[in-house]
Parts: sequence; C-alpha cells; structure tokens
Amino acid sequence: MKRISTFLLVIVFMFSACSSDKHFLKDEEYREQVHAQFLKRKKLAAGRSLELFKVFDKPDLTMEQREALEFLYAYMPLSDLADYDGNYFLGQVDAAFNAREYFDWGKTIPDDIFRHFVLVYRVNNENLDTARQVFFEELKDRVKNLSMEQAVLEVNHWCHEKVTYRGTDGRTSSPLALLRTSWGRCGEESTFTTAALRAVGIPARQCYTPRWVHTDDNHAWVEAWVDGKWHYIGACEPEAELDVAWFSAPVKRAMMVHTNVFGLYNGPEEKNVQTELYSVINLLGNYTETRNVKVKVVDEKGLPVEGATVKFNVYNYAEFYPVATITTNTGGEASIVSGMGDLFVWANKGDLYGCIKSSPKDAEVLINLQDKQGDSLEETFVMQAPVEQTVKELPAEKIAENAKRLAYEDSIRNAYMATFINEADAREFAKDNGLDSDKTWDLLFRSQGNWKEISAFLAAQKDNGFLYPFMLSLKDKDLRDTPAGYLADHLIEGDGVNFNAITEREIRYVQSVLSPRIALELIRPWRSFFKKNFSEDFINKSRSDIQHVVNYVRDSIKLDDSQNYFKCPVSPQGVYELKMADSQSRNIFFVAFCRSMDIISRIDPATGRPQYLKAETGTWTDVFFDKQVEEKPKGVVVFNNGKDNIVKPGYSTHYTLARFDNGSFTTLDYEDQIKGFPAKVPVDAGYYRLIIGARANDGSVTVNTKYFSVKKNETISLDIKLPEVETGIQVQGIVDPNTIISLKDGSKKTIKELTNKKGLVICFADPGKEPTKHIFQDLPAVQQFLESWEGGVLFAVPDDKLSSAFDPSVFKGLPKQSLWMADDNRTLLNTVAGALQINFSDNFPLMIYLSTNGGILYSSQGYKIGIGEEIVKTIELEKSTGR
Repeated sequence: MKRISTFLLVIVFMFSACSSDKHFLKDEEYREQVHAQFLKRKKLAAGRSLELFKVFDKPDLTMEQREALEFLYAYMPLSDLADYDGNYFLGQVDAAFNAREYFDWGKTIPDDIFRHFVLVYRVNNENLDTARQVFFEELKDRVKNLSMEQAVLEVNHWCHEKVTYRGTDGRTSSPLALLRTSWGRCGEESTFTTAALRAVGIPARQCYTPRWVHTDDNHAWVEAWVDGKWHYIGACEPEAELDVAWFSAPVKRAMMVHTNVFGLYNGPEEKNVQTELYSVINLLGNYTETRNVKVKVVDEKGLPVEGATVKFNVYNYAEFYPVATITTNTGGEASIVSGMGDLFVWANKGDLYGCIKSSPKDAEVLINLQDKQGDSLEETFVMQAPVEQTVKELPAEKIAENAKRLAYEDSIRNAYMATFINEADAREFAKDNGLDSDKTWDLLFRSQGNWKEISAFLAAQKDNGFLYPFMLSLKDKDLRDTPAGYLADHLIEGDGVNFNAITEREIRYVQSVLSPRIALELIRPWRSFFKKNFSEDFINKSRSDIQHVVNYVRDSIKLDDSQNYFKCPVSPQGVYELKMADSQSRNIFFVAFCRSMDIISRIDPATGRPQYLKAETGTWTDVFFDKQVEEKPKGVVVFNNGKDNIVKPGYSTHYTLARFDNGSFTTLDYEDQIKGFPAKVPVDAGYYRLIIGARANDGSVTVNTKYFSVKKNETISLDIKLPEVETGIQVQGIVDPNTIISLKDGSKKTIKELTNKKGLVICFADPGKEPTKHIFQDLPAVQQFLESWEGGVLFAVPDDKLSSAFDPSVFKGLPKQSLWMADDNRTLLNTVAGALQINFSDNFPLMIYLSTNGGILYSSQGYKIGIGEEIVKTIELEKSTGR
C-alpha cells in the first residue's frame, strides 16, 4: 500500500511538473522573437522596474504564465508600461487561462487567435480595469452550456441589458465605468462588448470605419471568432443572428474597416501598418466590394520617389481624413485595398507635395511632387461615395421576437438607472449640506451612476468657495467616472472663500491651475505626487522663468510617437516615472506639471499646443520644446457667411481651416470656438487650406478648396459660400394627403391637416437603436428653422418597436410642433414604403418630407448624419422652385 501511495505521489508530481513546464508560446522561433522584444521593453521601462517586473520573481510562476506575461510586456503601449503594475497583468493572464479551461470552446481556439484576441487586455484607448474578472463571474453560468455562436449572441444580449447608446466625448470610459453609467458612444459600447466576449474566452476585436464617406461621422462594432470564422455584431445592439446589424447597409459603402492587433501578428488579413509592436489590419473585404488603389509618386524629372508619405483621404466633417498612410517603395509605389468611392490622395516628401483624386475607374494615379508651400490655388471637384446596396433582411417573426427581448432588457437597464439619485433627494442633500440646490442637482444628475462619489466630494468640499467653478471645469464624463479621492487631490485651495464674491481672476485660476481636466485623458491624482517630488527652489525658479520648466521637460522626457499606438494618454505621473512619452502625453504632462506649481497653463483647443499665460500681457503663449520659448508671428483669419447660403455653414460640418506643417495639412479645431459669423480667429503666419463642402442626398460631396498664405499682422477675410450640389428636386412618390393619422394624444388628423399648409416631416423611428438616436441629436440643430417654418413634424414608432419603457419626453430640442404616433402594424410605414417603391424591413430611421399635396420630395433610410440639414435644403428648394 505504501508503494502504491508513493507511486501515486510521483505521478502527481510528474503531472504537476509537466503542467508548470508547458509552453504558452509553442513555436520556438516566435518565442525567441517575443523574448528579445521583452528584454528591449524591460530596458525601456527601467524607471518602473519594481512595479512592473517584480511579478516575475514569484516562486510559483509557471512557464505558461511567464511566457504569456512576456508576450504582453513585449508589445504593450507606453501607457500600460507607465500606469499599471505586474500584478494587474498577471491577473489578466490568469483570468484568460481560467476562461479557456472553463468553457468547452477554449480548447478549439488556435494559439495565435487566443494570444491576440483573448489574452490581450486592452481593446482601445480605455482606462484599464478588472472588467475581465467581473464579467466572467456574471456571465459564466449564463453561457456555459451554449454553442459558441449562441454564446456570442447571449453575451451581446447581456451587454444590452447593461449599456445602451448615447453620444459622448472622445475619451473612452473603462468597461466598469460604462457599467455604472449604462450608456456610451459606439466606441465605448464596442470596447465593452469586446471585453465581455474575451472575458468568457471568445476571441473578439473592435472594428472601425474611421470615417464614413456617404455621411459624416464614424462607427465601431465587434467581430467575434466563432468555430473558425470571424462574424460581426452591433455592440450592445443584439440581433437574432450573427452578421446582422443596422450598419449592414452603410458598411457596404465604406472605404475602410480596420482594427489594431496587439503584438507580432502573422494572420492572413491585409495589413495597412506593420511594426515590431502591432499591426493595423484591413477588414474591408469582409463587408463589401473592394479595389486596389495604386499610386505612383515621381519627382519633377519623372523619376520614382522612394520614402514619400502617401495619405489616402476621405471627405468627412469638412476635412480630408486619412484612412491609411503608406510609405512608397523603391519604385515610388504605394497601394491600399479600399472601397468603390473616391479618395483624395496626398503625397509628400519634405515640404514638396502633390495630390490627386482617385476614382474606381483609375487603374493607377500618378502624383508629381512639385507643389510647395506658398502656392495659391483654388479647386472645385466632386467626391463620390460608393452606391447604396441592398442587404439581407431577417424574417419578420425573428425581428419581432428579438424586439420583445430587447424591450425586456431595456426594462432591466432602466430599473437600474432608476436607482440613481432623484431630484427630490438631491435637493434634500443640498439643503442638509448648505449647498446650492440647483447646481447640486445639475451635478448629481450629470454624474449618473457615479453620483455617490460626486455627492461625497461635494459634501467634503461644501465650504470651499472654489467648488462650483472647479466642477464646471470638468466634462460630463469626468463626473461619471472620477472617484471623489481623485478630485480631492486637486481642489486644495478655496476653503473660506466666499463663492458669491469670487473674481474673474480667481475663476481663471481654478480653471487653469486647480482643474485636473487638461485634454481627453483620464483624471488621476498627480498634483500631490509632483508637490512631493520637487523642491521649493525648483518650483520658485519655474514660476519666475517658464523656460526652466520647458528645459526640464525637454531634457528629462524622451519623445517617442510610435510606441503608444493605442493613443491612450500616459498619465502625468506615468510620464515622470517612465521618462518617455508620445507628444500628446508629453504636452499633458507639461500642463499638469505647471499647474502643480501654480503656473496658469492649458492645451490650446484649436492647435493642441501646450500654452502658458504670460503675466505681463495676459495672453496665452505657445510652448515649443525644440527651441527657446518664443511667440510665432501671428495673423488673423475672418470667416464670413457667404451670400445666398440655404443654411448657415457650421465649422466641421461645412468648412474647416488647416495649417501646412511638415509636408501636409493639419485641421485646426475651432468647432467650439466659432458659433456664428463673422468669426475672427488668430493664426500663425503660414500656409493654409480652406475646405468648404456641400453634401448631396446620394452622399456625394461638392468640395471647394482654397490654398493661401497668411503673413505677419495680415488679416485675411474668407467668405464661406456653400457650393451648389449636382442634384435637383423631384417627386419620389405620392402619399394620399387624406390619410388619417391617430396621434399619441388620442386625436385624429389627416396628413393634409398635419402639413399646416406648409409641408410635413415624418420620421419612422426605432428609438432603441443608434441610427434613430442620431436623428434625435441631429434635429435640434435645425429646431429654430423648423419652428419658424411652421410645417408639421411627426414621429411614427411602429408598434413592434414600442416598449413600455419608451418615453418621448427624454428627447430634448425637438421642434415645438412635434407630434408622436404609434404606427400599428406598420400601416403608415408600409404606405410610404410602397409609394417609394422600396422593400423596407428594419433599416430605421426612414425620414421623408411631404409637400401639402402628399408628394414625397425627400427620403432617407438608415444611418446618416446631417438629415436635418438636408430637410432644410429641401424645404428651401421647394420654396424657390414653387413646387
């Protein structure tokens, strides 16, 4: 018996030894590549050696854990090396391995797919958290006995229970922060859903069309690997099947779909970018017809130019946005796989440049690098979008069944959101703490699921006269995901200050010194850290001479714009410890460092440059790290509203201004600064490009470009005249104006009555889906016009899209004449679809404009930005043509 026991112990020991000695990276050559890269990163991150690498000293660390950790460390971006520690990454490794063992599909996933699309902890530029572990516990029993396909659909239903779409700013909240708030933009929803799928061991990746071409905006969604093939889903927008989503039709008009892949990836997809740290893979061919866009770059002698930068641009938000950037080979050639629309191709080497439009008919385009800064030029051309295509529709019964489930999931989410503090309790809290009732309710309402943290901070700071200016310096998202302790690190002055007597100078001090909000980084507690780590002598020198700070940052922080490829800003403390940063993180560090020493500073919202306030003149002064601080010569640009514009042009909607820098143009961000005409903005003396665009109903854009120079002290006046588009107005179909409509208030009216002798806008809406929500964000921009026009506005929700939780009062800024109806059995919708001769199933919203006699003069279905403006154009065109 003793021998048997000894024998069993030996077997157990041998099995344990074999398990602990199992390779995670099974290919020896690949394993050596990873290890070599790991050693380079270890040297780079020497400033955080203890925090990052002590985890490798754990005596029970297995070979599999060690190799998985080495893989993560070898390729992680700077933000992760700077702001997290080894225990966090080991927790991610263990959780990924645990999911692989727990679910049956874990054993079927190839090593490389698991490595790049399950193990990797980061999805986008989100703050990292422990969502993987939290989500696993919530989901494991729910999906344990499902097939892989069923599990993907079920995880997405869970995501919809937790999160729905609402537009927010460009910073990506962490998955757990989104869980607390219950809503976010598509980039956050897709980050959340990718994290949830990876938590249960299903390979997933976030996919982006960086910019649409048939409309402004972009979109992100998720691809999941199921039984050997990638499939797409709308994040937090579950459908009854895979490869079905509201964007199925728009993506067929895309010019690029891509995703970042962490690490050295050898997959079969087309690569737009391949570095030693990551790849950007091109997925467009999974969705639509493509073409190979070929470019040849030559010099003035016709010889090929090697090493030229070629940007393949689409028109979007009134700028040319690069969907891919490629360097020419020895033959001067560059190419990408793109869609069946037009691209504006820009090439440069040094300050010499050339550009050309590439259309689907072009086998190859030739760019001659002969243009240079200072040349004056005006051009007008049309950028065509790929044509609209049909997509498969699910059977009506499947759609209806899924809609019932979505309504139930909405009720679960709404019940959770109902636990957020209400107005009565917020006002009672304000009264108990001697706080302003209106301001307190506003802050707590905007903090959503983070209201407990914000209320704790308000209570702790109730006697601080700087409290409300400080809170106003924050963005809404800061209120939703910042802990009270992080805010307390920054509001270190103001006790005893009388809020009612606060001066304008003190408000500026709060906004540009005490405020932790600098750019679009996550707020962290860096102020006390800097105050502890720098001497009084250093601080005094910095206050008296800003060049002292500039020199310190330039000499202490190594600049590297290639290694922080997910573009998540490194925290100010992380920059200090790592001693390396990308340009954006370096600039944020500079401002944070200055503010910790009471130096008034900011990031210029238009140029993105760091600035400090010059005390002698009270003016903001740019900071440049490659030279002594000096002011660049300035000029002025004045924007004027052009004559006979149908709509008032908006910055980043109809026009933008871009400055020439390092061989190409960079758009200046005046969207928040310019609200009307005339608009006067200071600019550096230099070379500029003005773009003015007008979009037609088919998605094409007529573009005017003007290249010009601004000299020192010169004022340039620019008229923003929208170009004419190559479309007229015609009747697309007829709806009987005597059709009776049953309104939500119980009254009944004919369509003719609803036109109010002007016309009628009808929106057939699916309120739970993102495209319809875009309409509700779009129409407030034309609210004033529609109200003064005095025609009718009707929102029709099919009864199969209604839920008991639906409340139209939540949609703010709609025209005051707006009416609502439930479209039973889609009666009115089917009538309109028949008049338009379209097979309409679920491609909401369907927007139409009816004349008083029932003629359909405008229609749009599915996802589109700028519909409100198109309706305004149609109404104005109808007036001018007398139809």
